[in-house]
Amino acid sequence: MDPDTAPWRNTTHDWTRSVDAAHLAGIRRDQAAFAPGGLRHLLLEVLAYAADEAECSAGAGRCTVTLHPDGSVSVADEGRGTDTRLDDRGRPVRKPVMATKDLRFFDHPGAQVLPDGHPRRGMSVVAALSDWLVHTNRRAGGAWVQRYEHGVPATGLTPVADDGTTGTTVHFSPSGSVRAASAGGAPAPAAPAPAPALLDPAALATAWPYLSVEVDDRRA
Repeated sequence: MDPDTAPWRNTTHDWTRSVDAAHLAGIRRDQAAFAPGGLRHLLLEVLAYAADEAECSAGAGRCTVTLHPDGSVSVADEGRGTDTRLDDRGRPVRKPVMATKDLRFFDHPGAQVLPDGHPRRGMSVVAALSDWLVHTNRRAGGAWVQRYEHGVPATGLTPVADDGTTGTTVHFSPSGSVRAASAGGAPAPAAPAPAPALLDPAALATAWPYLSVEVDDRRA
């Protein structure tokens, strides 16, 4: 437990721990339960957070999903950025959304249902089931980037230049087993699924009417 963050009130995540290795390992052991259908579910887990931000921003927000040629995916929103605070020594501490469980959804039998019909579990599912994930976070008080590998931080929280915007970008490379599940069990690497099969615009609009989603498919 970090004594600097112990007094902070937990809402969505436990501020007193930065990594829950057992939690991440449990997700990897049961991928079928936590990422049914593969990449599509991981994308919806990320978009759910963008939708949260959109709902808090006067009921309207935008995000861009980019499908990269190397099979990685990035989701960039224009929200407030992930909650980041300064501890008693003035060091930035970001809410541990990637490496610990979401207290609202992960073990909750009444968790929100995503547009694919499966329960929302949280961003730790995306991080745990990705070979790597880069989280860029821009807030009114600063901007930082951090890289994760299989859900575990591989770098510290690194400051980046403030460009005057706020928002979060989550860029991740799904594991080979996730890519295979996305292709119905075909060995990875598999042929990329068409963008509409990954993100049905009608389903997204019904689930999150306050979030506008643009898809930029850069794959060959």
